[in-house]
Amino acid sequence: MSCKIALIQMNPKVGDIEANADSIIKSVNDAKKNHKADLVVFPELSLVGYPPDDLLLRNELFDRVELALQSICHSIPDINVILGLPRKLGQQKYNAAVVIKNQKVVAWYYKHCLPNYRVFDEKRYFDSGSSPCVININSVAIGITICEDIWNPEPAKLSVDAGAEVIININASPFRIAKQRQRWSTVCQRVSELGVPVIYLNMLAGQDELVFDGGSFVVNRSAELVHQTALFDDAPLLIKVESQQGKIDVFEGQIIQCKNDIKNAYNAIVLGLRDYVNKNGFSGAIIGLSGGIDSALTLALAVDALGADRVEVVMMPSRYTAQMSLDDARKQAETMSVSYSEISIEPVFKSFVDLLKPEFKGLEVDVTEENIQARCRGVILMAISNKKRKILLTTGNKSEMAVGYATLYGDMAGGFAPIKDVPKTMVYDLAKYRNKVSSVIPERVITRAPSAELAPDQIDQDSLPSYEILDKILEGYIEQDLSIEKIIEQGFDVDTVKKIARLVDINEYKRRQSPPGVRITTKAFGRDRRYPITSGFGRY
Repeated sequence: MSCKIALIQMNPKVGDIEANADSIIKSVNDAKKNHKADLVVFPELSLVGYPPDDLLLRNELFDRVELALQSICHSIPDINVILGLPRKLGQQKYNAAVVIKNQKVVAWYYKHCLPNYRVFDEKRYFDSGSSPCVININSVAIGITICEDIWNPEPAKLSVDAGAEVIININASPFRIAKQRQRWSTVCQRVSELGVPVIYLNMLAGQDELVFDGGSFVVNRSAELVHQTALFDDAPLLIKVESQQGKIDVFEGQIIQCKNDIKNAYNAIVLGLRDYVNKNGFSGAIIGLSGGIDSALTLALAVDALGADRVEVVMMPSRYTAQMSLDDARKQAETMSVSYSEISIEPVFKSFVDLLKPEFKGLEVDVTEENIQARCRGVILMAISNKKRKILLTTGNKSEMAVGYATLYGDMAGGFAPIKDVPKTMVYDLAKYRNKVSSVIPERVITRAPSAELAPDQIDQDSLPSYEILDKILEGYIEQDLSIEKIIEQGFDVDTVKKIARLVDINEYKRRQSPPGVRITTKAFGRDRRYPITSGFGRY
């Protein structure tokens, strides 16, 4: 007894049901012709993409899914297929897996455990299933589960009790740093409990803030990892389930290590950026290149995601811009072979200052004038973006977004924020990693003190603690939800912690107006962290 299985780490586009169906048909035909597969498996909700969100409230979506399913059945060869899709039965809706055999639907499985935390809100849309689904292919009994089901003991146990000799778990599991190790641990625990191998298939796609990293793997009946694809590699995983001494198992295969968290984070941002730009139909990207570390990293990510020919950078110096910033920006643009131009904001800035003199009479110069400079740059960049139909990428990092060190309608203006979930200390780690691949970011950009260059001799640490301290406080307050008192107990200065917590809370209104960006940490701003703008909760 044996069964050759092709796991397709599909990259669907949410809502593009017909195009996704065409991709599924092509993959099935390729697996049959080129790999002689007995079974082809696709990820969770792969026919509609994940997450479809409120598209699931539209009856039209389910009508189109049904038509696409019929088309798939009629268009594939005599082969077995497991496919993720939503299904509506009367007033109930399910996150489902359909089994196709001999060009006909032969079985359904409905997801039991619906995640309703962090970035997930499946209970808003779906009803829970309760029955197992075990199918027989080449005399191998295969149980099906969907994503969250494998994080809980009961669904897989129901399959084994119903006779399953191997479990296939189809997923749309989003990336975050170190997530893969957690997946391995969980699946190994299930295998230890049940004594049957588990095949874990994950989607590979970028969808707005979320990135699905692939990384499909297999754990044998002895709870050992025996197959592992590289993260962010779209090649199908081909495995063979077979009987040995009367027991079904999966035997030794290729294991590709994926424990470099900085490399994985970099690749996640590249994939998220590429899919956001391409799936939304932009011809390329525009970046305001300042000579600082954030825009330098954003440029490297954009070129790796889109290619140098699709990326354009603009340097916009002011009276406060250092010559080294001009030199370093020009050097990186030349090294990365991107289109480069310089537009001074000085005439525009002076015009605004002169225009506002009557309104500002008797008032001291303050951050207002700094923000005007940022907004001059935002207007210029958005004009170029509109005219050339290229998306404007913002360059703010998570540390800045957390404490509000960004200007609404200035450096926050844009369509996508690639490093929005990257703490400042990690910005440096990512830049150093990219330079090890090939040196593209000038070394001085990495080593010099960070500055917005909006005032004379300005550096970030004039008004903030060091980024090493700031990021640790932010991690406690944002990602771990620790109280001010608990953070202070870790040894941080009382006034500093209170200041940072206050800045985080009062700048929620800014973050609510910021563009989406790739999620890589345990809690990102956006759909992952949802706080009220108007709130009296904070105590400082």
